[in-house]
Parts: sequence; C-alpha cells; structure tokens
Amino acid sequence: MTLQELTEQIRTKVTHADTINATIKLVTDQGPIFIDATQSPAVVSNDDKPADCDLQVSIDNLVKMGNGDLNPMMAVMTGKLKIKGDMGIAMKMGQIMG
Repeated sequence: MTLQELTEQIRTKVTHADTINATIKLVTDQGPIFIDATQSPAVVSNDDKPADCDLQVSIDNLVKMGNGDLNPMMAVMTGKLKIKGDMGIAMKMGQIMG
C-alpha cells in the first residue's frame, strides 16, 4: 500500500474523529500522515507538522493493525509501534481506527 492510498483510507475513517480534539502524526517509513482532529471534520494531510501525539510505525504494520492482524498493544510491546506524546490520544485513535 502506498502512502497516498493509506492517507485516503485514514481520511475516510477519521472524518468524525473531532472527539479526539488533538493532532496526531503517523510517522511511517514512506512519510508522515498528519491528522488535525481539532476541527470538524478532521483534516488529514501529509504535512510534517508538530503534533500532540506521534505514532511511529511502518505502513505494513499499520495496515496489519487496521485489518486486525496485529494487536496495537502487542505492537507497542514489541517495538513495532512507538508512541511519543499523549498516550490517551493514542488510545482514542486506536478506537477510531478500529
């Protein structure tokens, strides 16, 4: 999956993620995906801006988490997902991404 395809997929999923009321940056091996959920609807771009919570993960592992093939908590424990910033925001993001 390319960064653009993943960005579009995330844009669809987080349309009504304004309940997070924060900014999240997914730092992937192909580039960043920035989610501004302080607005409604949430804005998703590939801008590399500072965020309230950074999630560092490969695109492959992000896709696996989205498909349910990789448990996010297990990904954190095995170092496949690294969280920098507010852990509460990361938890809310996990609920939205399903």
